[in-house]
Amino acid sequence: PRRLGLGLVAEKKSRQLPGFGNGLGNGNHPGLVRAASAKRDAVVAAAATMVGEERGEQGEQAAEGADVSKPKGSAQGWEVHKFGGASLANAELYRTVGDLLIAESAGRGEGAIPTMAIVSAMGGMTDLLIKVVDAALVDFEQANKDLKDAVDRQISILTDLGAPEEITAPIEERIRNDAKDILSVVQSLRMINTVPPVTMEVVTGFGEIWSAQTLFAYLATQGRACEWIDAREILVVKDGASSGLGEKGAASTGGVVPLWAETSTRMSNWWSSVGKERGFHDLNYSAGDAPIVVVTGFVARTSSGVPTTLKRSGSDYSATIFAKLTGASRVTMWKNTDGVYTADPRRVPEAFPMASLTYDEAMELAYFGAQVLHPSAMVPCIDGNIPVYVRNIFNPSFEGTVIRGRSATLEEVNADFRVRNWRSKKGEVPIKGITSVDQAALLTLEGASLIGGPNVAERFMGAMADKGINVLIITQASSESSITVCVPEGEGERALAALQDAFELELARSTINSVSLLKGMSIVAIVGEGMVSTSGVSSTFMQALARANVNIRLIAQGSSERQVAVVVDGKDTSRALRAVHMAFTLSETATSVAVLGLSDRIGTELVKQLAAQEKSLVGDLGVEMRVTMAADVDCSKRREIPSKMVVSENKKFDLASLAKTLADSETKCDLEALTQALENDVNPHRVVVDCTKSEAVAGYYERWLQAGINIISPKAFVGEWSLDKYEAVRKAAKDNSASWQFESSVGGALPLLTTLRDLKETGHSIHLIEGCVSGTFAYVLKAMELDPNLKFSEAVAQAVDQDFSESDCRDDLTGLDTARKATVLGRRAGLQMELADVKVESLLSEELASKTYAGLNIEELQAEVLKDIVALDKVMGERVDEARAAGKVLRYKFSIDLAKGSAECGIVAVDDKDPLFRLKRNENILAFHTDRYTNAPLIIKGAAAGVELAASGVFADLLRLARAYSASD
Repeated sequence: PRRLGLGLVAEKKSRQLPGFGNGLGNGNHPGLVRAASAKRDAVVAAAATMVGEERGEQGEQAAEGADVSKPKGSAQGWEVHKFGGASLANAELYRTVGDLLIAESAGRGEGAIPTMAIVSAMGGMTDLLIKVVDAALVDFEQANKDLKDAVDRQISILTDLGAPEEITAPIEERIRNDAKDILSVVQSLRMINTVPPVTMEVVTGFGEIWSAQTLFAYLATQGRACEWIDAREILVVKDGASSGLGEKGAASTGGVVPLWAETSTRMSNWWSSVGKERGFHDLNYSAGDAPIVVVTGFVARTSSGVPTTLKRSGSDYSATIFAKLTGASRVTMWKNTDGVYTADPRRVPEAFPMASLTYDEAMELAYFGAQVLHPSAMVPCIDGNIPVYVRNIFNPSFEGTVIRGRSATLEEVNADFRVRNWRSKKGEVPIKGITSVDQAALLTLEGASLIGGPNVAERFMGAMADKGINVLIITQASSESSITVCVPEGEGERALAALQDAFELELARSTINSVSLLKGMSIVAIVGEGMVSTSGVSSTFMQALARANVNIRLIAQGSSERQVAVVVDGKDTSRALRAVHMAFTLSETATSVAVLGLSDRIGTELVKQLAAQEKSLVGDLGVEMRVTMAADVDCSKRREIPSKMVVSENKKFDLASLAKTLADSETKCDLEALTQALENDVNPHRVVVDCTKSEAVAGYYERWLQAGINIISPKAFVGEWSLDKYEAVRKAAKDNSASWQFESSVGGALPLLTTLRDLKETGHSIHLIEGCVSGTFAYVLKAMELDPNLKFSEAVAQAVDQDFSESDCRDDLTGLDTARKATVLGRRAGLQMELADVKVESLLSEELASKTYAGLNIEELQAEVLKDIVALDKVMGERVDEARAAGKVLRYKFSIDLAKGSAECGIVAVDDKDPLFRLKRNENILAFHTDRYTNAPLIIKGAAAGVELAASGVFADLLRLARAYSASD
């Protein structure tokens, strides 16, 4: 295998520079004084000659028309994938990364995709190499031992990958030679008793060089067209005073600026020369062949040839730089999380991944400490509008977070300036994320003499700039009596000294009161495009911190209105993050669901449907249904279901095993305890699905609604309530911006109540509502119509077997179920009616309707009822035959006459002109007669009978609530 590193080592035709293939650059830094002084002149001279020749050759090749951004034969652009150290911690993970790259390069049905992988050092390697450098100052033998441990770890992984010796042997040799060079460098440190920043950057950069070669070895073993690149041969950045590696996870790249023209030329030359040599120009993409190029992240070189880095956590920046160089169509940052979270899930367990961000939001989050992305990483992608995906290497099927598009500019916002309170945007949360920067310090200059003083702010910031201090936030008192900046804690002392020097005269004369440094601080920031022109966001932020007893040391809001930041004591950071996350409850896509009556047929089927759609809801709709509570409530003497409940803290239940979880629970259902859990749930989108017919459960409706908890009632028993209770519950929903949904209680999945509401709100004057909403009667009467030999009791038994009937089929046969639904419809249409106002035809005698079947479960009860209704076979058979003889059919019809304020239901014979005539066995039908529908009524007809459709109706109610929470009727 060829190695393209700092030494430009090629295969047979290439020339290797003695001493220049060691990754140490041109030797221009103090750490190389003893190691390289003897051969520096020869190396530099040879390098200049060789590079000139190489560039001449590459220029000729580039002229042949090879364009790295448009690989020959590929219908698609490059895709860049970045892998951090956590994804490269052991041999198995290297295999996972390699296999993932192979799968991604295979494409998505439109041909193979040219692929580039930007890799960090093996997990923990950078820290090991830092340890080597630090140890060399005091104990060279310890440094030697630490280095040996680092080398052994890398070589062990290389060996474990199972690559043949002809691939691994040259790589192992280079790693061991690199280790010798490192020892030569660090051996000189004791002489100068310090670690020059460039030395630290050179040494730590080897972690990426070794990692890239290790991944390359695995890919080569798989027979892939692949190569690796030492980024220090491609990526050139501006010269400048090195500030070292920076803090791990820091919010700055230390001012590293790529020299795009030179870097782009080097990238093109590499593609024209090495890419061509490796056969990348002649691949058959349609056959699934595509190049996979592994590039070292983190490292670069200055225009003077000095090795440098993009600072700690800078491999994200490397990925987007190379994406811009190659004109990539997308960048994927592979992390160990499911995307960019609303907050650090280690601190805020309720945090969840966001589906999308704009570039601006992502940069704000990154700047304020969201370690899942590097703050500078977005900049190269913005110019080319390259989308950035953040995905989980351990969960590649999850789409993660996509970052694309720009936020509106201030000019655009001001052109259409309208202010709305965020709480008025029901179901919308104005912020995308909450993040923090730890280990910060506050530097304050204060004194009355500053008031009106010329150039104070300029001198203050000039002092920071002169010393290369990274200023994170700046605030100035309106009286100009004080200026405070927030800086990284590691730069605090330097910042303090710089300020003392800048104002030395004023301090000596006591015209400035003090210059102070307060360490142990943290920045907590909220970020989101939805904050623009939205009032109430800052007040919610501050109130949340106040309730959590978190003291605010500094407040700042960006002029773009996309972020508000505060500085708090470091010890309060986690509490502050949790408090703010609770206040905004960044869960616009998540709904906490409590299923009461889980063992009920509808409850069981609902959970089954939720489980089946769980992934598509998140992926396609951005909606997540989290079942966090479930219970069975003993509400009927006819049912022997144990009263139990389960409540999850912070997490959702596994839907596939929820029934077993509840069955295994030893916690008896306590509605008061369940209500407390509902009220303590920080998610504002909370829904109770009440599949019971429990009066005890219904007694909590008003309290739940008053707490902003939404309710779905799929059972038509709400029609049994008194009008006063019905209105009280509706008022509680309206007054508290909560929603009470019972669409599915009337027509299953059919939009009957929704249509009724739409007709009223659009000005229709409704005269009559009629139809059939009994699945049991629809089935029974249609079955007897189609089969003249079928008995009434047999038809009812079939309806029971297919779950078309109520749990006690007498509710259907007495007309009670239809009367309940008619009451619900009448009330929604505007009638002040009670259930008793409905004139009902019952097929059962009073004796049979009220008969008690003691000691029987529901199945046994149904069986006994079916035996008792055999007595109706003759009379019902005669009624069906009589209608048939007249060319008619029997249907169980209800009608609501709004002009008269009356309602009735019963069996009628209809001819073929009536919409009910063609009603199928599993259908409901509803006709609305209005002043606008004069020639023919508005008819809604469709399948509605059965548990599956009833649960589907509840599912639809849930989705409606998830999309837009409103108490409007």
